Amino acid sequence: MVFTKLFIGVDLGTSAVKLSLVDEKGAIRNEVSREYPLFFPQPGWSEQKPEDWWAGVCSGMRELLAGADASQVAGLGCGGQMHGLVVLDENDAVIRPAILWNDGRTQEEVDYLNNEIGRDRLSALTANIAFAGFTAPKILWMKKHEPENFARIRKIMLPKDYINYMLTGVHCCDYSDASGMLLLDVQHKRWSQEMLEICGVSEAQMPRLFESFEVVGTVRPDIAAGLGLPEGVRVVAGAGDNAAAAVGTGVVGEGGCNLSLGTSGTLFISSKSFGVDPNNALHAFAHADGGFHLMGCMLSAASCNKWLCDEILKTKDYAAEQADITDDRLGRNHVFFLPYLMGERSPINDVNARGTFIGLTMDSSRADLVQAVLEGVAFAIRDSFEVARSLGLDIPRSWICGGGAKSPLWRKIFANVLGIPLDMVKTEQGPGYGGAMLAMVGCGVYASVQEAADALVELASTTEPDPELTARYEEQYQKFRRIYPALKGVFPEIQ
Repeated sequence: MVFTKLFIGVDLGTSAVKLSLVDEKGAIRNEVSREYPLFFPQPGWSEQKPEDWWAGVCSGMRELLAGADASQVAGLGCGGQMHGLVVLDENDAVIRPAILWNDGRTQEEVDYLNNEIGRDRLSALTANIAFAGFTAPKILWMKKHEPENFARIRKIMLPKDYINYMLTGVHCCDYSDASGMLLLDVQHKRWSQEMLEICGVSEAQMPRLFESFEVVGTVRPDIAAGLGLPEGVRVVAGAGDNAAAAVGTGVVGEGGCNLSLGTSGTLFISSKSFGVDPNNALHAFAHADGGFHLMGCMLSAASCNKWLCDEILKTKDYAAEQADITDDRLGRNHVFFLPYLMGERSPINDVNARGTFIGLTMDSSRADLVQAVLEGVAFAIRDSFEVARSLGLDIPRSWICGGGAKSPLWRKIFANVLGIPLDMVKTEQGPGYGGAMLAMVGCGVYASVQEAADALVELASTTEPDPELTARYEEQYQKFRRIYPALKGVFPEIQ
Protein backbone atom coordinates (compact mmCIF):
# COMPACT_ATOMS: atom_id res chain seq x y z
CA MET A 1 0.00 0.00 0.00
CA VAL A 2 1.29 3.46 -0.93
CA PHE A 3 1.67 5.75 2.08
CA THR A 4 -0.20 9.02 1.47
CA LYS A 5 0.80 12.02 3.53
CA LEU A 6 -1.96 14.16 4.99
CA PHE A 7 -1.79 17.83 5.91
CA ILE A 8 -3.95 20.03 8.10
CA GLY A 9 -4.84 23.57 7.11
CA VAL A 10 -6.19 25.87 9.80
CA ASP A 11 -8.16 29.00 8.87
CA LEU A 12 -8.43 31.06 12.05
CA GLY A 13 -11.18 33.47 11.03
CA THR A 14 -13.13 36.16 12.82
CA SER A 15 -16.34 34.17 13.22
CA ALA A 16 -14.98 30.61 13.26
CA VAL A 17 -11.96 28.39 12.88
CA LYS A 18 -12.13 26.09 9.86
CA LEU A 19 -9.93 23.02 9.65
CA SER A 20 -9.21 21.11 6.44
CA LEU A 21 -7.60 17.70 6.04
CA VAL A 22 -5.80 17.66 2.69
CA ASP A 23 -3.79 14.90 1.03
CA GLU A 24 -0.55 15.53 -0.83
CA LYS A 25 -2.42 15.59 -4.15
CA GLY A 26 -4.55 18.48 -2.90
CA ALA A 27 -7.78 16.55 -2.37
CA ILE A 28 -9.92 17.63 0.60
CA ARG A 29 -10.48 14.61 2.86
CA ASN A 30 -12.52 16.34 5.55
CA GLU A 31 -13.56 19.76 6.80
CA VAL A 32 -14.69 20.95 10.21
CA SER A 33 -15.74 24.36 11.53
CA ARG A 34 -16.08 25.69 15.06
CA GLU A 35 -17.63 29.08 15.81
CA TYR A 36 -16.64 31.29 18.74
CA PRO A 37 -17.98 34.55 20.15
CA LEU A 38 -17.00 38.06 19.13
CA PHE A 39 -17.23 40.75 21.80
CA PHE A 40 -17.99 44.46 21.38
CA PRO A 41 -17.29 45.98 24.85
CA GLN A 42 -17.87 49.50 23.53
CA PRO A 43 -19.08 50.92 20.19
CA GLY A 44 -16.33 50.44 17.62
CA TRP A 45 -14.41 47.95 19.77
CA SER A 46 -13.91 44.34 18.69
CA GLU A 47 -12.33 41.60 20.81
CA GLN A 48 -12.03 37.82 21.12
CA LYS A 49 -10.56 35.46 23.66
CA PRO A 50 -7.53 33.53 22.36
CA GLU A 51 -8.58 30.68 24.63
CA ASP A 52 -11.76 30.36 22.54
CA TRP A 53 -9.67 30.00 19.38
CA TRP A 54 -7.62 27.23 20.96
CA ALA A 55 -10.71 25.44 22.28
CA GLY A 56 -12.18 25.54 18.76
CA VAL A 57 -8.99 24.10 17.25
CA CYS A 58 -8.85 21.29 19.81
CA SER A 59 -12.51 20.38 19.47
CA GLY A 60 -12.44 20.61 15.69
CA MET A 61 -9.20 18.65 15.32
CA ARG A 62 -10.59 15.53 16.95
CA GLU A 63 -13.61 15.58 14.65
CA LEU A 64 -11.44 16.35 11.62
CA LEU A 65 -9.37 13.20 12.19
CA ALA A 66 -12.32 10.92 12.93
CA GLY A 67 -12.29 8.11 10.39
CA ALA A 68 -8.88 9.08 9.00
CA ASP A 69 -5.53 7.39 9.55
CA ALA A 70 -4.02 10.07 11.75
CA SER A 71 -0.59 8.44 11.50
CA GLN A 72 -0.42 9.80 7.95
CA VAL A 73 -0.56 13.44 9.13
CA ALA A 74 2.82 14.99 8.37
CA GLY A 75 2.36 18.73 8.69
CA LEU A 76 0.12 21.63 9.67
CA GLY A 77 -0.13 25.21 8.43
CA CYS A 78 -2.26 28.04 9.72
CA GLY A 79 -3.70 31.08 7.98
CA GLY A 80 -5.22 33.58 10.36
CA GLN A 81 -6.95 36.90 10.84
CA MET A 82 -4.29 39.60 10.82
CA HIS A 83 -3.31 42.49 13.11
CA GLY A 84 -4.95 41.21 16.33
CA LEU A 85 -3.00 42.07 19.47
CA VAL A 86 -2.38 38.96 21.59
CA VAL A 87 -0.32 39.62 24.74
CA LEU A 88 1.16 36.96 27.03
CA ASP A 89 2.67 37.31 30.53
CA GLU A 90 5.82 35.71 31.95
CA ASN A 91 3.95 32.40 32.26
CA ASP A 92 2.70 32.62 28.66
CA ALA A 93 -0.84 33.18 29.93
CA VAL A 94 -3.13 35.55 28.00
CA ILE A 95 -3.23 38.94 29.74
CA ARG A 96 -6.39 40.35 28.14
CA PRO A 97 -8.75 39.57 25.25
CA ALA A 98 -7.22 40.07 21.82
CA ILE A 99 -7.94 43.44 20.19
CA LEU A 100 -8.94 42.53 16.64
CA TRP A 101 -8.23 43.78 13.14
CA ASN A 102 -11.63 45.52 12.86
CA ASP A 103 -11.35 47.35 16.19
CA GLY A 104 -11.59 51.13 15.84
CA ARG A 105 -10.56 52.43 19.26
CA THR A 106 -7.09 53.68 18.24
CA GLN A 107 -7.81 56.85 16.26
CA GLU A 108 -5.80 58.97 18.71
CA GLU A 109 -2.82 56.64 18.40
CA VAL A 110 -3.16 56.49 14.61
CA ASP A 111 -3.15 60.29 14.44
CA TYR A 112 -0.07 60.42 16.69
CA LEU A 113 1.83 57.97 14.51
CA ASN A 114 0.81 59.47 11.17
CA ASN A 115 1.03 63.13 12.14
CA GLU A 116 3.72 63.35 14.85
CA ILE A 117 6.03 60.48 13.94
CA GLY A 118 5.01 61.25 10.37
CA ARG A 119 3.77 59.26 7.41
CA ASP A 120 7.03 59.58 5.53
CA ARG A 121 9.01 58.27 8.50
CA LEU A 122 6.60 55.38 9.05
CA SER A 123 6.73 54.46 5.38
CA ALA A 124 10.53 54.53 5.41
CA LEU A 125 10.63 52.29 8.50
CA THR A 126 7.81 49.84 7.70
CA ALA A 127 6.67 50.54 4.08
CA ASN A 128 3.25 51.51 5.48
CA ILE A 129 1.43 54.18 7.46
CA ALA A 130 -0.74 53.68 10.53
CA PHE A 131 -4.27 52.32 10.21
CA ALA A 132 -6.63 51.75 13.13
CA GLY A 133 -6.59 48.00 12.57
CA PHE A 134 -2.80 47.63 12.73
CA THR A 135 -1.10 46.22 15.83
CA ALA A 136 1.26 49.08 16.75
CA PRO A 137 -1.53 51.60 17.51
CA LYS A 138 -3.15 48.98 19.76
CA ILE A 139 0.09 48.60 21.71
CA LEU A 140 0.20 52.37 22.23
CA TRP A 141 -3.47 52.34 23.29
CA MET A 142 -2.77 49.59 25.81
CA LYS A 143 0.29 51.45 27.11
CA LYS A 144 -1.84 54.53 27.81
CA HIS A 145 -5.13 53.02 28.94
CA GLU A 146 -4.05 49.74 30.58
CA PRO A 147 -0.57 50.47 31.98
CA GLU A 148 -0.71 47.62 34.50
CA ASN A 149 -1.49 45.09 31.78
CA PHE A 150 1.11 46.67 29.51
CA ALA A 151 3.80 46.23 32.19
CA ARG A 152 3.05 42.49 32.33
CA ILE A 153 3.70 41.87 28.62
CA ARG A 154 6.44 39.35 27.92
CA LYS A 155 5.37 38.33 24.42
CA ILE A 156 3.40 40.10 21.68
CA MET A 157 1.81 37.80 19.12
CA LEU A 158 -0.76 37.63 16.34
CA PRO A 159 -3.82 35.36 16.43
CA LYS A 160 -2.56 32.42 14.36
CA ASP A 161 0.81 32.63 16.14
CA TYR A 162 -0.95 31.92 19.42
CA ILE A 163 -2.25 28.67 17.92
CA ASN A 164 1.24 27.80 16.68
CA TYR A 165 2.62 28.52 20.15
CA MET A 166 0.03 26.29 21.82
CA LEU A 167 0.91 23.51 19.38
CA THR A 168 4.70 23.78 19.50
CA GLY A 169 5.74 25.94 22.47
CA VAL A 170 7.56 28.25 20.03
CA HIS A 171 6.93 32.01 19.90
CA CYS A 172 6.95 32.55 16.15
CA CYS A 173 5.56 34.78 13.41
CA ASP A 174 5.86 34.83 9.64
CA TYR A 175 6.77 37.84 7.53
CA SER A 176 3.40 38.22 5.81
CA ASP A 177 1.46 38.50 9.08
CA ALA A 178 4.18 40.56 10.77
CA SER A 179 3.95 43.07 7.89
CA GLY A 180 0.56 44.21 9.21
CA MET A 181 1.83 45.09 12.67
CA LEU A 182 3.56 48.36 11.65
CA LEU A 183 6.58 46.99 13.52
CA LEU A 184 8.34 45.17 10.68
CA ASP A 185 10.91 46.58 8.29
CA VAL A 186 9.13 44.87 5.39
CA GLN A 187 11.82 45.48 2.78
CA HIS A 188 14.58 43.90 4.89
CA LYS A 189 12.34 41.41 6.74
CA ARG A 190 13.37 42.29 10.28
CA TRP A 191 11.83 44.03 13.25
CA SER A 192 12.22 47.81 13.08
CA GLN A 193 14.12 48.83 16.19
CA GLU A 194 12.90 52.42 15.90
CA MET A 195 9.25 51.33 15.70
CA LEU A 196 9.68 49.05 18.70
CA GLU A 197 11.13 51.98 20.65
CA ILE A 198 8.26 54.25 19.58
CA CYS A 199 5.81 51.67 20.97
CA GLY A 200 7.81 51.11 24.15
CA VAL A 201 8.55 47.43 23.58
CA SER A 202 11.71 45.43 22.94
CA GLU A 203 12.71 42.81 20.39
CA ALA A 204 12.81 40.28 23.23
CA GLN A 205 9.05 40.71 23.51
CA MET A 206 8.55 39.91 19.83
CA PRO A 207 8.29 36.42 18.31
CA ARG A 208 11.02 34.94 16.11
CA LEU A 209 10.46 35.59 12.40
CA PHE A 210 10.16 32.90 9.71
CA GLU A 211 9.16 32.54 6.08
CA SER A 212 5.60 31.19 5.90
CA PHE A 213 6.70 27.77 4.59
CA GLU A 214 9.49 27.27 7.14
CA VAL A 215 9.05 24.70 9.90
CA VAL A 216 8.96 26.38 13.32
CA GLY A 217 8.74 23.15 15.33
CA THR A 218 6.73 19.99 15.86
CA VAL A 219 3.53 19.45 17.80
CA ARG A 220 4.38 18.84 21.47
CA PRO A 221 3.93 15.19 22.48
CA ASP A 222 1.30 15.96 25.15
CA ILE A 223 -0.70 18.11 22.72
CA ALA A 224 -0.39 15.52 19.95
CA ALA A 225 -1.73 12.81 22.25
CA GLY A 226 -4.69 14.96 23.25
CA LEU A 227 -5.56 15.84 19.65
CA GLY A 228 -5.09 12.37 18.23
CA LEU A 229 -2.05 13.36 16.18
CA PRO A 230 1.11 11.29 15.78
CA GLU A 231 4.32 12.62 17.29
CA GLY A 232 6.58 14.66 15.06
CA VAL A 233 3.93 16.53 13.04
CA ARG A 234 5.71 19.55 11.57
CA VAL A 235 4.19 23.00 12.01
CA VAL A 236 5.10 25.73 9.54
CA ALA A 237 4.93 29.44 10.37
CA GLY A 238 1.82 29.89 8.21
CA ALA A 239 0.60 33.25 6.96
CA GLY A 240 -1.84 36.08 7.38
CA ASP A 241 -5.24 35.09 6.02
CA ASN A 242 -4.99 37.09 2.81
CA ALA A 243 -1.54 35.80 1.94
CA ALA A 244 -2.64 32.24 2.76
CA ALA A 245 -5.77 32.64 0.60
CA ALA A 246 -3.60 33.98 -2.22
CA VAL A 247 -1.42 30.86 -2.02
CA GLY A 248 -4.59 28.76 -2.12
CA THR A 249 -5.65 30.45 -5.36
CA GLY A 250 -2.19 30.27 -6.91
CA VAL A 251 -1.52 34.01 -6.66
CA VAL A 252 2.23 33.74 -6.17
CA GLY A 253 5.23 35.06 -8.05
CA GLU A 254 4.96 38.09 -10.31
CA GLY A 255 1.75 39.89 -11.23
CA GLY A 256 -0.95 37.61 -9.83
CA CYS A 257 -4.18 39.07 -8.45
CA ASN A 258 -6.79 37.76 -6.03
CA LEU A 259 -10.05 39.27 -4.76
CA SER A 260 -11.24 37.90 -1.44
CA LEU A 261 -14.85 38.43 -0.33
CA GLY A 262 -14.92 37.37 3.29
CA THR A 263 -15.87 39.32 6.41
CA SER A 264 -13.46 41.88 5.00
CA GLY A 265 -12.64 42.36 1.33
CA THR A 266 -9.19 42.49 -0.21
CA LEU A 267 -7.45 43.20 -3.49
CA PHE A 268 -4.16 41.28 -3.41
CA ILE A 269 -1.41 41.75 -6.03
CA SER A 270 1.69 39.54 -5.80
CA SER A 271 5.23 40.50 -6.81
CA LYS A 272 8.70 39.00 -6.68
CA SER A 273 10.17 42.36 -5.72
CA PHE A 274 9.52 44.88 -2.97
CA GLY A 275 7.45 47.93 -3.89
CA VAL A 276 5.53 50.67 -2.07
CA ASP A 277 2.46 52.70 -2.96
CA PRO A 278 3.86 56.26 -2.57
CA ASN A 279 0.47 57.41 -1.24
CA ASN A 280 0.23 54.42 1.15
CA ALA A 281 -3.37 53.77 0.15
CA LEU A 282 -2.39 50.15 -0.53
CA HIS A 283 -0.44 48.13 2.04
CA ALA A 284 3.06 46.93 1.09
CA PHE A 285 3.53 43.54 2.76
CA ALA A 286 5.70 40.44 2.48
CA HIS A 287 4.04 37.46 0.78
CA ALA A 288 3.86 33.85 1.94
CA ASP A 289 5.81 32.66 -1.12
CA GLY A 290 8.94 34.53 -0.01
CA GLY A 291 8.19 37.58 -2.18
CA PHE A 292 6.01 40.63 -1.60
CA HIS A 293 2.54 41.99 -2.36
CA LEU A 294 0.42 45.11 -2.44
CA MET A 295 -3.00 44.90 -0.84
CA GLY A 296 -6.09 47.03 -0.53
CA CYS A 297 -8.35 46.02 2.35
CA MET A 298 -11.92 47.11 3.08
CA LEU A 299 -13.19 46.28 6.55
CA SER A 300 -16.74 45.19 5.69
CA ALA A 301 -17.40 43.12 2.56
CA ALA A 302 -19.53 39.97 2.73
CA SER A 303 -20.34 41.06 6.28
CA CYS A 304 -22.37 43.93 4.78
CA ASN A 305 -24.70 41.48 3.05
CA LYS A 306 -24.84 39.35 6.21
CA TRP A 307 -25.74 42.40 8.27
CA LEU A 308 -28.52 43.49 5.90
CA CYS A 309 -30.06 40.03 5.63
CA ASP A 310 -29.57 38.83 9.22
CA GLU A 311 -30.19 42.00 11.20
CA ILE A 312 -32.46 44.12 9.02
CA LEU A 313 -34.36 41.74 6.74
CA LYS A 314 -34.33 38.92 9.35
CA THR A 315 -33.43 36.14 6.95
CA LYS A 316 -30.47 33.85 6.29
CA ASP A 317 -31.65 32.83 2.84
CA TYR A 318 -29.19 35.04 0.97
CA ALA A 319 -29.84 33.39 -2.39
CA ALA A 320 -33.57 34.10 -2.15
CA GLU A 321 -32.86 37.77 -1.46
CA GLN A 322 -30.84 37.95 -4.68
CA ALA A 323 -33.38 36.08 -6.83
CA ASP A 324 -35.28 39.25 -7.85
CA ILE A 325 -32.11 41.03 -8.97
CA THR A 326 -32.35 40.15 -12.65
CA ASP A 327 -29.88 41.14 -15.36
CA ASP A 328 -31.99 44.04 -16.57
CA ARG A 329 -31.67 45.70 -13.13
CA LEU A 330 -27.86 45.61 -13.05
CA GLY A 331 -26.15 48.94 -13.50
CA ARG A 332 -29.47 50.79 -13.18
CA ASN A 333 -30.04 50.94 -9.43
CA HIS A 334 -31.04 54.37 -8.09
CA VAL A 335 -30.00 53.36 -4.54
CA PHE A 336 -26.34 53.47 -3.48
CA PHE A 337 -24.67 52.06 -0.36
CA LEU A 338 -21.42 53.07 1.35
CA PRO A 339 -20.14 49.81 2.92
CA TYR A 340 -18.34 51.42 5.86
CA LEU A 341 -20.07 49.61 8.74
CA MET A 342 -16.83 49.39 10.75
CA GLY A 343 -15.19 52.53 9.38
CA GLU A 344 -12.87 51.96 6.43
CA ARG A 345 -9.25 51.19 5.75
CA SER A 346 -8.18 51.15 2.06
CA PRO A 347 -7.98 53.52 0.46
CA ILE A 348 -9.67 56.24 2.58
CA ASN A 349 -8.31 55.31 6.06
CA ASP A 350 -11.25 56.79 7.98
CA VAL A 351 -12.48 55.19 11.22
CA ASN A 352 -15.35 57.69 11.32
CA ALA A 353 -16.85 56.62 7.98
CA ARG A 354 -20.19 54.85 8.32
CA GLY A 355 -22.50 52.69 6.27
CA THR A 356 -24.96 54.80 4.32
CA PHE A 357 -27.90 54.24 1.99
CA ILE A 358 -28.54 57.14 -0.35
CA GLY A 359 -31.04 57.64 -3.16
CA LEU A 360 -34.03 56.05 -1.39
CA THR A 361 -37.49 56.94 -2.73
CA MET A 362 -41.02 55.74 -2.10
CA ASP A 363 -40.63 53.11 -4.81
CA SER A 364 -37.35 51.71 -3.47
CA SER A 365 -37.74 47.97 -2.95
CA ARG A 366 -36.20 45.31 -0.77
CA ALA A 367 -34.30 44.07 -3.82
CA ASP A 368 -32.96 47.57 -4.45
CA LEU A 369 -31.37 47.59 -0.98
CA VAL A 370 -29.83 44.15 -1.42
CA GLN A 371 -28.51 45.12 -4.84
CA ALA A 372 -27.10 48.39 -3.48
CA VAL A 373 -25.15 46.50 -0.82
CA LEU A 374 -23.68 44.05 -3.34
CA GLU A 375 -22.77 46.90 -5.68
CA GLY A 376 -21.44 49.13 -2.91
CA VAL A 377 -18.92 46.50 -1.85
CA ALA A 378 -17.81 46.05 -5.46
CA PHE A 379 -17.47 49.82 -5.93
CA ALA A 380 -15.35 50.08 -2.75
CA ILE A 381 -13.00 47.36 -4.02
CA ARG A 382 -12.87 49.28 -7.31
CA ASP A 383 -11.46 52.22 -5.32
CA SER A 384 -8.39 50.13 -4.43
CA PHE A 385 -8.30 48.75 -7.97
CA GLU A 386 -8.01 52.31 -9.28
CA VAL A 387 -5.11 53.01 -6.92
CA ALA A 388 -3.29 49.96 -8.29
CA ARG A 389 -3.92 51.16 -11.84
CA SER A 390 -2.58 54.60 -10.95
CA LEU A 391 0.71 52.91 -9.97
CA GLY A 392 0.99 51.53 -13.48
CA LEU A 393 -0.01 47.99 -12.51
CA ASP A 394 -1.79 46.02 -15.23
CA ILE A 395 -4.48 43.71 -13.89
CA PRO A 396 -6.01 41.93 -16.90
CA ARG A 397 -7.88 39.35 -14.79
CA SER A 398 -8.13 38.11 -11.20
CA TRP A 399 -8.96 35.11 -9.10
CA ILE A 400 -11.88 35.54 -6.70
CA CYS A 401 -12.47 33.64 -3.46
CA GLY A 402 -14.26 33.85 -0.12
CA GLY A 403 -17.82 33.23 1.00
CA GLY A 404 -19.23 36.12 -1.00
CA ALA A 405 -17.68 34.77 -4.21
CA LYS A 406 -20.00 31.77 -4.06
CA SER A 407 -22.82 34.04 -5.29
CA PRO A 408 -22.96 33.99 -9.14
CA LEU A 409 -24.74 37.34 -9.05
CA TRP A 410 -22.05 38.97 -6.93
CA ARG A 411 -19.32 37.56 -9.19
CA LYS A 412 -21.14 39.04 -12.21
CA ILE A 413 -21.39 42.44 -10.50
CA PHE A 414 -17.69 42.40 -9.61
CA ALA A 415 -16.57 41.31 -13.08
CA ASN A 416 -18.48 44.19 -14.66
CA VAL A 417 -17.64 46.83 -12.05
CA LEU A 418 -13.94 46.02 -12.53
CA GLY A 419 -14.24 45.21 -16.22
CA ILE A 420 -12.08 42.07 -16.05
CA PRO A 421 -12.64 38.29 -16.09
CA LEU A 422 -12.81 36.66 -12.66
CA ASP A 423 -11.61 33.08 -12.16
CA MET A 424 -12.83 30.67 -9.50
CA VAL A 425 -10.59 27.88 -8.22
CA LYS A 426 -11.76 24.29 -8.16
CA THR A 427 -10.83 23.84 -4.50
CA GLU A 428 -12.01 27.01 -2.78
CA GLN A 429 -11.03 26.62 0.84
CA GLY A 430 -9.32 29.97 1.29
CA PRO A 431 -6.62 30.44 3.93
CA GLY A 432 -6.93 26.88 5.25
CA TYR A 433 -6.03 25.35 1.89
CA GLY A 434 -3.15 27.78 1.53
CA GLY A 435 -1.97 26.80 5.01
CA ALA A 436 -2.01 23.12 4.04
CA MET A 437 -0.03 23.94 0.87
CA LEU A 438 2.58 25.79 2.94
CA ALA A 439 2.84 22.73 5.19
CA MET A 440 3.46 20.57 2.12
CA VAL A 441 6.36 22.83 1.17
CA GLY A 442 7.71 22.71 4.71
CA CYS A 443 7.57 18.92 4.67
CA GLY A 444 9.35 18.67 1.32
CA VAL A 445 6.45 17.43 -0.81
CA TYR A 446 7.03 20.47 -3.03
CA ALA A 447 10.26 22.42 -3.41
CA SER A 448 8.60 25.85 -3.39
CA VAL A 449 5.26 27.58 -2.98
CA GLN A 450 5.25 28.24 -6.72
CA GLU A 451 5.69 24.52 -7.43
CA ALA A 452 2.85 23.66 -5.04
CA ALA A 453 0.56 26.24 -6.68
CA ASP A 454 1.37 24.98 -10.17
CA ALA A 455 0.57 21.42 -9.14
CA LEU A 456 -2.54 21.93 -7.00
CA VAL A 457 -4.50 25.01 -8.13
CA GLU A 458 -7.07 24.31 -10.86
CA LEU A 459 -9.53 26.60 -12.62
CA ALA A 460 -13.22 25.80 -12.06
CA SER A 461 -15.03 28.63 -13.87
CA THR A 462 -14.63 32.13 -15.25
CA THR A 463 -17.06 35.05 -15.08
CA GLU A 464 -16.55 37.29 -18.10
CA PRO A 465 -17.56 40.97 -18.13
CA ASP A 466 -20.18 42.16 -20.62
CA PRO A 467 -19.15 45.37 -22.45
CA GLU A 468 -22.62 46.94 -22.25
CA LEU A 469 -23.01 46.18 -18.55
CA THR A 470 -19.45 47.30 -17.83
CA ALA A 471 -20.28 50.67 -19.44
CA ARG A 472 -23.40 51.04 -17.27
CA TYR A 473 -21.42 50.21 -14.14
CA GLU A 474 -18.75 52.73 -15.12
CA GLU A 475 -21.40 55.46 -14.95
CA GLN A 476 -22.67 54.13 -11.62
CA TYR A 477 -19.17 53.99 -10.16
CA GLN A 478 -18.48 57.59 -11.08
CA LYS A 479 -21.61 58.55 -9.08
CA PHE A 480 -20.59 56.32 -6.16
CA ARG A 481 -17.13 57.80 -5.82
CA ARG A 482 -18.62 61.28 -5.22
CA ILE A 483 -20.74 60.20 -2.24
CA TYR A 484 -18.07 59.66 0.43
CA PRO A 485 -16.27 63.01 -0.18
CA ALA A 486 -19.63 64.76 0.12
CA LEU A 487 -20.37 63.10 3.48
CA LYS A 488 -16.86 62.88 4.96
CA GLY A 489 -17.26 65.97 7.12
CA VAL A 490 -20.62 64.80 8.49
CA PHE A 491 -19.48 61.41 9.83
CA PRO A 492 -17.44 62.70 12.83
CA GLU A 493 -20.38 64.84 13.92
CA ILE A 494 -22.83 61.93 14.14
CA GLN A 495 -20.67 59.58 16.22
